[in-house]
Amino acid sequence: MSWADFHARTDILHTVLDRAARIDFTRNPADPKLFDDLPELERLFGGPGGVLLALRNRWENHLTVKLENAMEKGVLAHEVYTELCAEQPALRAILDAYDTDHLYHRRPRLRALAG
Repeated sequence: MSWADFHARTDILHTVLDRAARIDFTRNPADPKLFDDLPELERLFGGPGGVLLALRNRWENHLTVKLENAMEKGVLAHEVYTELCAEQPALRAILDAYDTDHLYHRRPRLRALAG
């Protein structure tokens, strides 16, 4: 992947998160407009499912780092999870609305990495 592709992927993720921050997920939990008019979405992610997997990966990375830091301080895991939900509500809303657990566990390679 080139630097240009890397930056284009990052731009798409930021756009989706920005859009999600403006969506009322209580009224429309899986708004299809979230992925509309995103240049190169298919080429860079293979479709919305690839974006969702990338967002899921982002969540997992942030959660892992926060949990590692919390263990050193004796903070409970559910407190870390709640804190991250408050810090990144748009990301959490997307993951919940689109059932990324289902997507994540359908991918054999990701399942193997998860243990």
